[in-house]
Amino acid sequence: MFPYPEQYRQAVPPIITGFMVIWALLSRLLFGDSSNIAFYPLFILFPIIALLHAQLIWQAKGMEKLDQSVYAFIHLSLSFVVWTFSLMHVNGSGFS
Repeated sequence: MFPYPEQYRQAVPPIITGFMVIWALLSRLLFGDSSNIAFYPLFILFPIIALLHAQLIWQAKGMEKLDQSVYAFIHLSLSFVVWTFSLMHVNGSGFS
């Protein structure tokens, strides 16, 4: 069906991370500070990224499991930072 299905599966977690940034920027403009509508998708997206990485590790064969594990560790570390700052951006001045 797709010419390169493995590359598409590996690209989904970074694409979701990019969507997380776009959602944080747009939702703050649309809904204002500390909107529940803006928070709920962000709370769901990071666990989805972690589950997708677990699926990539599970489906890998042989030494590719190590490659996928390193990819997951690096991307989840960076994605966690992006997720944290997205939550902070959506919150705005809600804590003060």
